[in-house]
Amino acid sequence: MKIKKLLTGLEKKYVVNTFLSPIAMIGEVVMEVIIPFIMAKIIDVGIANSDLPFVTKYGLIMIGLAIVSLVCGILGTVFSTYAAQGFAYNLRKRLFDKIQSFSFANIDKFSSASLITRLTTDVNMTQNVYRMLIHMCVRSPFMMIAGTIMAFRINSKMAILFLIAIPVIAIGIITFSSLAYPRFEKMMKKFDVMNGAIQENLIGIRIVKAYVRAAFEEDKFEKAAADVKKAQVHAEKVIIFMMPLMQLVMYVAMIAVMWFGGRQVIAGTMLSGQLISFFTYVSQVLMSMMMLGMVFVSLVMVQASNHRILEVLDEVPDIANPENPVKNVKDGSITFENVNFSYNKKEDNCILRNINLNIPSGAVVGIIGGTGSSKTSLVSLVPRLYDVYSGSVKLGGEDVRNYDLKVLRDSVAMVLQKNVLFSGTIRENLLWGNENATDEQITAACKAADADSFVNSFPDGYQTELGQGGVNVSGGQKQRLCIARALLKNPKVLILDDSTSAVDTATETRIRTALRDIAPDTTKIIIAQRISSVKEADMIIVMDDGVISGIGKHDELLANNEIYREVFESQQQGSGDADLEGGE
Repeated sequence: MKIKKLLTGLEKKYVVNTFLSPIAMIGEVVMEVIIPFIMAKIIDVGIANSDLPFVTKYGLIMIGLAIVSLVCGILGTVFSTYAAQGFAYNLRKRLFDKIQSFSFANIDKFSSASLITRLTTDVNMTQNVYRMLIHMCVRSPFMMIAGTIMAFRINSKMAILFLIAIPVIAIGIITFSSLAYPRFEKMMKKFDVMNGAIQENLIGIRIVKAYVRAAFEEDKFEKAAADVKKAQVHAEKVIIFMMPLMQLVMYVAMIAVMWFGGRQVIAGTMLSGQLISFFTYVSQVLMSMMMLGMVFVSLVMVQASNHRILEVLDEVPDIANPENPVKNVKDGSITFENVNFSYNKKEDNCILRNINLNIPSGAVVGIIGGTGSSKTSLVSLVPRLYDVYSGSVKLGGEDVRNYDLKVLRDSVAMVLQKNVLFSGTIRENLLWGNENATDEQITAACKAADADSFVNSFPDGYQTELGQGGVNVSGGQKQRLCIARALLKNPKVLILDDSTSAVDTATETRIRTALRDIAPDTTKIIIAQRISSVKEADMIIVMDDGVISGIGKHDELLANNEIYREVFESQQQGSGDADLEGGE
């Protein structure tokens, strides 16, 4: 069942190669089994009778069989490699597509570092074992059966000697494999931790350098890498001890064959050619047994990776389209009705409680609150990045859970606290908002976000290449590009989550003014740290520890809301533009 799940969606050409590889391997085995038989004929008949034509004839046949065996071996390797590469490609694509369907809650469950490990290390291990399976799991059993039959045809009594070795090797393989699985599972978890440390360090490399924490990060990585090494050595010790045991059993069996076979040759009850071919068959059978053992061990090792891959493939997205989704958002009006929300879906751990709110379409709404007041959590419910625990959130008069997800999220543009740009040109990043946007629309959006002037200051303008994450633009420039990208969606609702914190107040004022002009019918929700950012809003919401402390205009809240008044006064004392503590 697990293999079937992993193979789902494999393209026909890779399926064909999967079957062609074992067929080619069977051809190789047939040739390798016939060659010792021909060799025995040459020794016992041709050489014994000094018959040169016989030796020449059968020698040429052996060369022909060896060439056919070589060709079959090459084809089997080519087919298995191509099939394994296709298998890995298909599996990675399925994993990536599945991750794209995850909600934030699903991603939080696995962690980004773990998902990266599953897409890379785990898939690589599965790919290698898949190749080994289609390459060896037909060749080795077929060789064992054919070699055993030929050995029994030559000397059935001596064949029993090496058959005794087979159950000994099998018991050893099963015992060591049962010990290996939990150790390799633990090793993969250590890989997750190490990848998490690498990812965190690379993303925050500027902070690391700014705070001169390179030595600390090196120590942290060294510990994570050491844990991986320790877990890897602990796991592979089992395999290290297994191989000498298998080889010992194999060599003992070969020595026994040579001893008893040599005595029979001296006694005249067995021919020299027969002993040589018998010894070759014994070597083939025992070597095939060892190869099967390695395949079995690899299967045990890869079980941990398979389990981790299937965890992702079997994960049910926390948020999915309804059966008959609504395909049109009427307007930008937003209604919260008795909303409670919990990240872990537990009633006693709700971070938003009893939220009731009505926002008319086209309104400008400000949200103010301290750290941990759940401002971002509140607005994340509108585009359905998370689902409510109880109650409902409505957009355009319809519960957001009834909308087609693409339609809903195309109607809600959200500029998050962490502004993310991708590798590519500035223009390509802006087209994320609307892939069909014209140059005029792009320019208009950038002017509204106060980004056009600095973009045109670059030698390549909108064709300027951005580094990964937009590392070659400043924080304020990155924020303005993200706002422009959101505006290109022409959304019903625009959410700015502390997205002007890196620009000066004059620039922020120009952006607010432009937003009113370019998108008068769009509902605008502005989460801010500064009172000046929301002072002129049609409605200001004051959040406090997951509940709404007050709703009103600036003057009303100054008169009636103690939290808002304290924030305003503290910022006035700080030259009128002090920052309120940022929050989620």
